[in-house]
Amino acid sequence: MQLTTTRTILSAAALIFFTTGLGRAVSTPPESQDQKSAGTTPVHRGAYLVGAMGCNDCHTPWKLGPKGPEPDMSRALSGHPADLVMPPAPKPSGPWTSSIAVTNTAFAGAWGTSFTANLTPDAETGLGKWTAETFIAALRTGRHEGKGRPILPPMPWPMIRTLTDEDLRAVFAYLQSLPPIRNRVPAPVDPEDR
Repeated sequence: MQLTTTRTILSAAALIFFTTGLGRAVSTPPESQDQKSAGTTPVHRGAYLVGAMGCNDCHTPWKLGPKGPEPDMSRALSGHPADLVMPPAPKPSGPWTSSIAVTNTAFAGAWGTSFTANLTPDAETGLGKWTAETFIAALRTGRHEGKGRPILPPMPWPMIRTLTDEDLRAVFAYLQSLPPIRNRVPAPVDPEDR
């Protein structure tokens, strides 16, 4: 019981830490860029936007580094690790409304359990078969591929949807330029199934 309570408290603290932006201090974009170099090509602009929006904070699994938790850039933007089978998430109770995995890639709350997507261009497990139009539709509608299941919290698609089509195309161009990583992310878990 004590271990479960401790895990719940640590998970909630981590969720607050990362969703308030406090965790951003330990996350660094793949390369620092200034505004001028960010506009040279769509891929450069996309890399700049992905770094500025903190996409690696959730879509890149975290590991313990010499200074504490940090993104595992060898698995950059590959989503929740397929080999990390999560136990059932604790049900929200009392003032704790959600929990987060130590990899920062699985989140549980009133919506159920969500896992961050593989954003690399792997054709079978990532965005390799997507088009820029599919990507834009997903982020404009908050639905997988623009028509499927809802995109679940904590994905901030309502804020990302305000980007221009040009910026979203640049983000997609950058994601398509990454090395594909084969990583089949689990399907979301409905709240009644956990």
